[in-house]
This record gives sequence, C-alpha cells and structure tokens, in this order.
Amino acid sequence: MSPVSLPTPPSLLSAPDRPLIHRDLSWLQFNQRVLDEARDHSNPLLERLKFLSISSSNLDEFFMIRVASLGRAIGIAERQGNQRVVRSHKRVRASIFKSVEKLIRAQETVFDELAKALKVQGVYLVTRIDPTLQSPEFLSAALETFQTEIMPKLEGPRVFHPSRLSQLGNLGLVAAFPNGVAFHLPKGLAPTYVRPIAGGGHAVLFLDHLLVAYLGAAFHLEGVPGLVRLTRDGDFSVEIQEEDSESIPDRVRSGLSTRDRGRPVRLQASTSMPAVHLDKARAALKLDQLQIFGPGRSLGLHGLWSVVQSLRAAKSESPELFFPEFKPLIPSPLRSKETIFESLRGQDFLLHHPYDSFDAYQSWIEAACDDPKVTQIEQTVYRVDAVSPVIEALKAAAKKKRIRVVIELRARFDELNNLRLAEELSRAGVEVAFGFGKLKLHAKVALVTREENGVVTHYTHLSTGNYNAATARQYTDLAVFTARPEIGADAKHFFDSVCMGKIPTQFKTLVSAPTRLHKRILGLIETETQAAELGRKARIIAKVNALVDETIIEALYRASRAGVQVDLIVRGACSLIPGVPGLSENIRVISIVDRYLEHSRVYYFESTRSMYLSSADWMPRNFFSRLELSFPILDERLFKYLAETVLPVYFLDNVKARELSHDGAWRPRTATGAPKNLRCQFYFSELARNEYEGTALDPLDYAEKNPPTTETRAPR
Repeated sequence: MSPVSLPTPPSLLSAPDRPLIHRDLSWLQFNQRVLDEARDHSNPLLERLKFLSISSSNLDEFFMIRVASLGRAIGIAERQGNQRVVRSHKRVRASIFKSVEKLIRAQETVFDELAKALKVQGVYLVTRIDPTLQSPEFLSAALETFQTEIMPKLEGPRVFHPSRLSQLGNLGLVAAFPNGVAFHLPKGLAPTYVRPIAGGGHAVLFLDHLLVAYLGAAFHLEGVPGLVRLTRDGDFSVEIQEEDSESIPDRVRSGLSTRDRGRPVRLQASTSMPAVHLDKARAALKLDQLQIFGPGRSLGLHGLWSVVQSLRAAKSESPELFFPEFKPLIPSPLRSKETIFESLRGQDFLLHHPYDSFDAYQSWIEAACDDPKVTQIEQTVYRVDAVSPVIEALKAAAKKKRIRVVIELRARFDELNNLRLAEELSRAGVEVAFGFGKLKLHAKVALVTREENGVVTHYTHLSTGNYNAATARQYTDLAVFTARPEIGADAKHFFDSVCMGKIPTQFKTLVSAPTRLHKRILGLIETETQAAELGRKARIIAKVNALVDETIIEALYRASRAGVQVDLIVRGACSLIPGVPGLSENIRVISIVDRYLEHSRVYYFESTRSMYLSSADWMPRNFFSRLELSFPILDERLFKYLAETVLPVYFLDNVKARELSHDGAWRPRTATGAPKNLRCQFYFSELARNEYEGTALDPLDYAEKNPPTTETRAPR
C-alpha cells in the first residue's frame, strides 16, 4: 500500500506511513460509541444502563482476546530480535491503554448520571454502603444479601501471597486486608444483586462493595479490604484433525482448561488495595505498570446486564425505563405450518430480524419435523439458545427421520454450551458432526429434504445470524427461505462435505470461504473499478461488522480513485480511512449503534447488479480461517427491497448514524434529504408493523405494479 499524506493522527494508525487505522484502536472507538448510547437521553434509562454494561463486558473480552494477541505478537518479535516490530506493537499497546483509561473515566461519568436519574425512578445504584447514608431497612436488605448470597460460598481466609495470584483464574477476584489476610472469591458469585426495598423501589448492590462493607466484620478483621480482579489471555485454539469424531469433544474440553491459565494481561485494583500488596502482585504476575487499571465505579459493571433483565418484568411498562415492547411480524404466507412448504415453492422469502419474528424459522423446522414427506433435516449450529424449541423438535424427529446437525464446538465463550448440546443431540439419535482442522464452522444454513410426488425437493434457509431465538430478538440479521434447486443442491453438497471432514468446493451458486469468497469479493470490486474507468455507473455498498482485511481495503481505495462510489456501513472496527483526497475521497463510512445490535452482512455491486448476504465479515479470519457461506439474492422482489429500501435508509439515519472522518474521528451525521429524526431501526420496525405496505415486499402484488429498476443508489 503506497504512502500517502494523511490527516489521521499517527497514534491511530497501524503504522505511521500506512493509510490504515489499527483495528484494535478502531474497536475501542466502537466501544466508545456503545458507551455513547448510555449517555443518549433519547434512550430510556434502563436501556442506557444496558449499554453501560455492554461497554464493560466488551472491554473484558477485548483484553482477553485482542490485548492478549498483541502481547503474544510482542513476545514473538522479541524472541526473533525484530526491534522495529516490537516498537510498533508497543506503540499501539500504549495507545490502547491510554484509550482504555479515558473509557473508564467516561464510564464513571455515565454511571453517576444514570444513578442520579434512576434514583428518581426508584432504582438505586449503590456503590457505597454506609449507615449514615442509607435507611435501616436498606442496610438490613444489604446485610441479608451478603449473609445469604455471598457468605455461604466463601472459602476460608488465607495469607495474602503474591505468588498465589498466579493460581487465580481468568476474571478471578481477590480481597486482601492490610494485615495480609486474603480471600479468593469463587467464580459462582454474581457481580450484582437486585433487592426490593420499601416504597416499591429496588436497590442494585455490587459484589465488590458488599465485600468492602461486610467482609471484615464477618471474620473479625480490621480495616477495609482491597480488591483485585485479574484478566488473562482467554483465547485458545484447538486444531481438530482426529478421524474419530468421538474424540473431538474431549480435545475441545481439554483446550478449555487453558483459558483459566492464560498469560495475565490486566489487573484491576481498588484504591483501598494496599500499595505494598499491589506492587508485589504486579511483580508476581509479570505485569508492567500500564497494565494496572482502577475499578471505575465497580468491578462488576458487566453484571448490570442481568440487573436490567431482572427489572424488566417489574418495570417494563415504564416508558422512562424501557422501550415499548415490539411484537415482530410473521409474514402471512409463513404463519401456517400446514401450507408453509406450498408457500415456499412459490417464491423466496426474506426475514429481517428482529422486525420479522424468528418464530417463522421455528415453525418451518417444526413443520418439517412433523411432516411425513420430509425425509431429512440438516442444520449448522454456532451459538444456540439454552432452551431451544428447534433443538427439542429435532431431537423428537430423530426417532422417525434422519437429522444431521453440524456444531462448531469452538465458538468462543460458548464452547461448554455446545459440548453439552452435542452430547444431548447424540443421545437423542441425531447425527452430530463438527468443524474440523483449523477452520471454525461459521456458516448459517439449514436444509429440509422432502419427497413430493416421487421427486426429491430441497428447501433451504440461509442466514447472516445464528439459530438463536434470544439473539434474534436483539440482533439485526437477514435470512432467506428458498426452494430453488440450485441453492438446495449447493446446501446439500455443503453438508455432505463437512460431515465427511472435507472443505466444500463444488458450488454452483453459493460462495464459500476459505476457498472462493475473498477472490469473489476482490473480483466484484475490480469489475466496479473497470466500469467506472469506462464511464459506466459503478457503486459498491457493503454492510459488515468489521472491515480490517488489508487486501480488500486496498481494492476499495483503487475503486475510489477510479471514481467508484463506495458506501460502507461498518458496525465495529474499520481500518479503512475515508475521504482522503487522492486515495478515498469517494468512500464514506457510517456506523449504527442502536437498540438492536447490527449484525447483518450485505454486499452490493451495482454494475453487475450482484447482491450477496453472508455470515462473513471482511476480516482475514472470516476469509481464511472459517467455513463461511455467502448467498446471492436471486428473487427480484427481495433484491428490490434490499437495494431500494433497506440500504438507503441506513444512509438516511440522522439520529444514530455516526460517520468516520478522514481524521479518524467518528461524528454524528446529518443526512441530506432525510425526514427529521429518521432512526433507521425505528423505521424498519414501522415497516414490519405495516406488513411492508408500499415496498417491494408488499403482499398486495406491489412488485407487479412497480416494475424493477436498475436505479438503486442510496442518497449521498
């Protein structure tokens, strides 16, 4: 990538002479946008509290995965004697730690603001338990919480010894008193507790503050305990090469044990932690001073998610606290299990979650399980909800028809859930297969095989998101039902290949990673570039969660220089820098962070009228380390709806859209030609409420009254 004069601060760049924002620094900007939602007064108070919690749990994972990865890279470069690389990585790490400190301070400010506002609504965020501040009734509830929820689970005290911190598990917590007595807290303790109090209110109590208030008295110890929380490298890799599939779960289970023994990457310490203890702890864990962070308002901010969920039942009717409940749509042709296959034979269907209900997919699977004409059902699993009607239906159906489920046991932080699921399905008679080699199975596809008048017919469901009813209510995703034979044949080839431990390659319509997807995307970008050079219309619109693949970015820069209009919707990390003269002046990048987590991936190329939905982001891991599927939109109605309604509306959002500037900063965007206060997620919700009246998905034959057009440009 050729050097270029950049207005972007060098502290954000992956290297001083390269037009790329470092992916980890860009991710921290994303987490700041998440925290901004906790600040936003247009969100109800407990919805804002949810975003504060997400920003905290995001930061935990960031240290466990990304900061740990950077630490490993520094270690490798040091062993190789490559001081230039060492200096570069350490420069980035210093920028990361500086940004994290700023984020912690911002979390404190947001917490204080929310605590003040929630108090008016009868929700009390308590970070200091003090008889001079709270009523006897409140203090009694707090003490009872400590005595019933915490005290019975505590192990006996031990002498504080820094070397023992090396035995502390990932995200483990220790409380140490000035006299050297310490408690290693068990992992089963919740970080937060909600207790009803007089007058219909609720107190939110944090584990660390309950320990400060009551632990000393419980064990007759003087002084205030200091607390530390250790974060370790939480990533691990298991390469599956065993021919015997029964040994695969054991290898993954064994690999999981390394997560609690990973290299320390962060130590959070309360101000009451004695300095002498902290210095010894830092030395024992081989951390430098930059890896020591304060606790913010609490070490348990990540636990506020469960607080919000527990208060939802009691206070969901309060518009000051929660968004009104939204009832998603089930398209009318998919509401009847008796006629669902007949409906799917007639046309393709698009589901836009969470505006369209995941129940449509569940009904389809349940109908297939009960239908005597269905001979086989196959499905991938990456992350599935703990109690899933789909899984229960598949288990029951295994008694009378062939059921195959391909599970990725290495889905990060869902490994144990998927191990349990694999055992459960196997006991029920389901054929279970796994991802293999270095490749994680990330594709989202389900296939139903049905015999109709002696003819084998395939019905396929392809999605950008997981088969998880819970996340389908919280994430935006796109899915397609189709009975197209060419799609069904490709899906069948995918399942047959993966179940034999082979990488599928012979696709006619679908595009897969790691074999073809990267090349196909580059080829489509190049086609747009050539079209622009010939003076024809050329446009690229892509919606992804992350854009960090350098080869793709360089291709987009070339397209921009050729005159291609490139419009990107990137939720999280984006290494591309838009708006730089002579490099990317024809590229714009926006991000949407709102009520639902934007998770759908769409790739659109105007000159060839090609549009793909996919499970893959534009990241090296998705292109080369995962089994992914991208699927084309072949139905004209669905194409028209996505190209002329969905994608343009994102660029009309003038409430939640943030635009990336050439200086590397994300700023609120004012969309020209848009109605006042257009919020794209609210707009999509309204479309679903009105059953897509006036769009290409209008069931009243809207497509016939409005013939397709090739003009699909979103406003700039």
